[in-house]
Amino acid sequence: MASLFTRLLLATEHSEFDTGAENLAFALAKRCQLPLATILPLVSNPEYEALAPQIAARAEREAAIKIAQLHAQAQAGGVAIELRVRRGEEPYREIVEEAREQASDLIIIRRRGKRSFLANLLVGEMVSKVVAHAPCHVLIVPREAHMWRQRVLVAAEPTEQGRQVLATAVAVAAQCALPLYVVSVVPAEGLRAPADAFVTEMLDQARRGGVLAQGEVRVGKAFTEILAARATSQADLIVLASRDDSRIGRALVGGVAQKVMGLSDYPVLVLHCQ
Repeated sequence: MASLFTRLLLATEHSEFDTGAENLAFALAKRCQLPLATILPLVSNPEYEALAPQIAARAEREAAIKIAQLHAQAQAGGVAIELRVRRGEEPYREIVEEAREQASDLIIIRRRGKRSFLANLLVGEMVSKVVAHAPCHVLIVPREAHMWRQRVLVAAEPTEQGRQVLATAVAVAAQCALPLYVVSVVPAEGLRAPADAFVTEMLDQARRGGVLAQGEVRVGKAFTEILAARATSQADLIVLASRDDSRIGRALVGGVAQKVMGLSDYPVLVLHCQ
């Protein structure tokens, strides 16, 4: 995968919820022989901390412990880590800004943390905002997930964006020497024909790229059918696109991507397509 993703950024608070993301990021960096840029975002409110300096001092002590642990973890795994602590009122902004400064092409982040039980049922609020505003692709990793080893599933629609998603998924599958499963979901049986033609075209493209590929068109709710196809194909990585609405000047995460991210037990690569 070295030619596909060359500037990795792990975003972690080094909590129990970050275990999967950290393990996968270290494995990916080692496999690709890449340094691993890492950001540890700290919530910071200068006005409040001025009134209660002990809060800031405690946060600094906790951060120092986490930094030492991450460095030790990287050294044990044979990975060169480049770690930065960034302070701000909203951690997602610090992660997105770090990705811009580093010119990252992939952010690796957990699915949700302890605050998510109140903030968001499926995906942590911070993570949702990172995916929505990131300048690059984002890999969302559940707590118990690991590096993919079996099959890559790509969910795409018969559009130009769908073709971009498929091209990236083919590259991931090829560089990992894994088979590919292509799924396109339509809401009604009468809409199947264009999707059938698209899947056939995409399978031919994948095979020309040297990737063993299968696929199907499913009818129903998109997120439900994508997750069902993942189970059928036994894929352990899902690739799909986020949604972008330039008319209102901000990025959005589509409902399908949000639900797949939140319900999948496996890593989900959300592509930032132009």
